[in-house]
Amino acid sequence: MQEIMMASIDNPSNAVEWAMAELINRPDLMAKATEEIDRVVGKDSRLVQESDIGRLNYVKACAREAFRLHPLAPFNAPHVATQDTTVGGYFIPKGSHALLSRYGLGRNPKVWPDPLRFDPERHLENDGGVDEVALVEKELRFISFSTGRRGCVATVLGTCMTTMLLARLLQCFAWTPVGGNKTVDLSEAEDGLSLATPLMALPKTRLARHLYPVV
Repeated sequence: MQEIMMASIDNPSNAVEWAMAELINRPDLMAKATEEIDRVVGKDSRLVQESDIGRLNYVKACAREAFRLHPLAPFNAPHVATQDTTVGGYFIPKGSHALLSRYGLGRNPKVWPDPLRFDPERHLENDGGVDEVALVEKELRFISFSTGRRGCVATVLGTCMTTMLLARLLQCFAWTPVGGNKTVDLSEAEDGLSLATPLMALPKTRLARHLYPVV
């Protein structure tokens, strides 16, 4: 249950907060994401639904980039080697505890050019074209939700929650920094995983009035 809670609540909320902070500092990228939403869903027709997720590739690319650059945890859960083995030229004796560095994978310059730059379009670059962007990285170039036989049991739920939350925030509001600031402070907390200062932003409605619930 704890794993489900972390995967479906903590992980998506951390990724969306970072994605929003990065996008507020890059209005050009935010405009591309909102344009995609308006094109797929229709402006002022309805709110984003789960059935739209498959066609919101740019929005999901923004979420993927947040997972890559700003992981929720520094390491994956440890695994124990059941026998002597060699991985990538490294000898791992039986009984050793092996961990994957989420932070190191996502910021590896050998895999990701200019790794500290927030660039959703790196997840759309594919010689064969992109049918559908997935939040799970099966090649383990970064870790969003674990994969494999011991993969996260809440991957589908976490993917849906992440995409829906980010898409609804972008669809319903235009966002700017608060207090007359031109940008959001992207300084990382001491653990390097969360924003040093919780995200504060100013929303402005961008849809027809009837689409907002009356509270």
